[in-house]
Amino acid sequence: MIRGCLLFFLLIAIIVAGYTFYALSVPYKGFGEETFIDIPVGTSTQQMADMLQRGGVIRSRWHFMLARAMNGSAKLQAGEYRFSEPETVTQVFSRIARGDVFAYSLTVPEGNNMFDIAAAIEQLGFMKSTDFVKAASSPKLIKDLDPKAPSLEGYLFPATYKLTRHMTPEQIAKEMTDRFRRAWSEIGAGRTDTHEIVTLASLIEKETAKAKDRPMVASVYRNRLDRGMALDCDPTTIYAAILEKRYRGVIHRSDLDSMNLYNTYKHAGLPPGPIASPGAESLKAAISPASSEYLYFVAKPDGSGEHIFSTNLADHSVAVQAYRRGTQN
Repeated sequence: MIRGCLLFFLLIAIIVAGYTFYALSVPYKGFGEETFIDIPVGTSTQQMADMLQRGGVIRSRWHFMLARAMNGSAKLQAGEYRFSEPETVTQVFSRIARGDVFAYSLTVPEGNNMFDIAAAIEQLGFMKSTDFVKAASSPKLIKDLDPKAPSLEGYLFPATYKLTRHMTPEQIAKEMTDRFRRAWSEIGAGRTDTHEIVTLASLIEKETAKAKDRPMVASVYRNRLDRGMALDCDPTTIYAAILEKRYRGVIHRSDLDSMNLYNTYKHAGLPPGPIASPGAESLKAAISPASSEYLYFVAKPDGSGEHIFSTNLADHSVAVQAYRRGTQN
């Protein structure tokens, strides 16, 4: 009798062990190519189990509850999770316990302005561009970074970022400005006037993509600043039009005549702030311009992206005419 009972309980134990092994160790995929499960903060284990079952990630909610019972000390983390392959309940539970949330990749190219960045974030599908622009104009974030700056424009460092659905606009902006701080430190700018350098660097960034031309472009602007000349920088005119929501893809006479403070055709000196996000090389050029007497530059007509530099208006006019002839052919 006793032996029969022992055999019965042993059989039950084997069945339970077998079921547990099956429940936790057999991969399952009850969805199509991929699925996303967005777990809000405060979601209970039972609610998670229901969401995972409905999403086809696990076969049964009870399997997930079993995994929880066997891992009572684990802290399950909220976030958006992406599933594309069959996974065991143990693997699913482990991913949620370690917070393996899905990350969206955002690449900010050198020369992008905050409106470009905001539009790129909106395309990821979880944030409105207007919300990011508002964060980039947050007085608190600006004060912590550079009290002279009108916005975070210029300080949203160009790089590739990993963003999650539940990040706030402020968190994203701070991550970008933190990256700027690291880059600024690596450059070794020291006590240099950050606002002035970043503003000048943003003009350099928008004027040329050629690394070898950047120190020379910087020297032109420095020479003009030293002489009290207007910078006559087309990208600042474009930025003024963007701020006023009237930019139409090309510069019009009305743009050049605009009295907006960012229009460096009408106002001598640097604009009130940066007009885009400069990269490290443009920042370096702004800090250490080339030594030259040049006051003008224009793109070469060969499409190389390089520039012709001049010390006087007569030579510059010749270079401008050559550029126009070359672009009209």
